[in-house]
Amino acid sequence: MSLLTGRTVVVSGVGAGLGHQVAAAVVRDGGNAVLGARTEENLARSASAIDPRGAHTAYRPTDITDEAQCEALAALAVERFGRIDAVVQVAAWDSYFGGLEDADFATWQSVIDVNLLGSLRIARACLPGLRAAGGGSVVFIGTQSSVAAPSQVRQAAYAASKGALTSAMYSLARELGPHRIRVNTVLPGWMWGPPVRAYVQFTAATEGVPEEEVLGRLSSRMALPDLATDGDVADAAVFLASDRARAITGQSLLVNAGELMR
Repeated sequence: MSLLTGRTVVVSGVGAGLGHQVAAAVVRDGGNAVLGARTEENLARSASAIDPRGAHTAYRPTDITDEAQCEALAALAVERFGRIDAVVQVAAWDSYFGGLEDADFATWQSVIDVNLLGSLRIARACLPGLRAAGGGSVVFIGTQSSVAAPSQVRQAAYAASKGALTSAMYSLARELGPHRIRVNTVLPGWMWGPPVRAYVQFTAATEGVPEEEVLGRLSSRMALPDLATDGDVADAAVFLASDRARAITGQSLLVNAGELMR
C-alpha cells in the first residue's frame, strides 16, 4: 500500500516550486491533493501536470490572509473527497529583503500576516475535517533562516515570521494532540528550485561569473555535495503527513543537506 492511499491532503501555496512538488508527491503516493493558491492559472497548470484525468486533485483559488477563502478550500476537500487527513501549508511571502535598520514595519506586519497568521488560518479551517477523520497531520513549511541567519541574504522579517510559526507549532502540538492531530514543521535550507535558481542566475549575472561558481559557493557549505531540492523537502512533508509519522509531533525537521546540524 502506498504512503497516502485513500487519504486527502490540503496543500496551500501551490505554484511552480515546492507547493507543486508536495501536491505531486501526495498523488504519487496514492493520495488526493486539494490545491490552494492565489492564482487560478497556476493551480490549473499544476493539477493538470500532476493528475491529467483529474481523479485525485481538486483546486480553488485561496488567499490565506482571507479566513473565508481558507474555509472554502477545506470545504472543497470534504465535498470532493469526503475527508481531510492532512494539511501541508507552503504559502509564504519570502521576497521581502532587509534587516532592522532599513525595516518597513508596515511590510513586516504584512509578512507576518501571511507567514504566521495565514498558516494558522488554513490550519484552523481544516480542523473540523481532521477531527471528523479521527485525527491527522498539520505540516508547516518553515525555514532554516529562523534558527540560523544566512550570510548571503538578509531576510529578517521572513525569518522572524517563520520563527514565530515554529514557536506556535509547539503549542498547537500540545493543544491538538488529544484529537490525534500531529503538528510538525519542515525547515528547508538552500533548496534547489525556482527561487534559488533565480538567485543563482541573478548573482552570476551581477558578478559576471558562471552560475556553477555561485552554486558551488552554496554547496560547499553542505555536508553532502549537493543542495537539497524542493522534491526532497516535499518528500519530508509527505512523510510527516502520513501515518508512518504517527508518533511524531511538535518537531522541526531540517532538510538542508547538512549545512546546519542541530
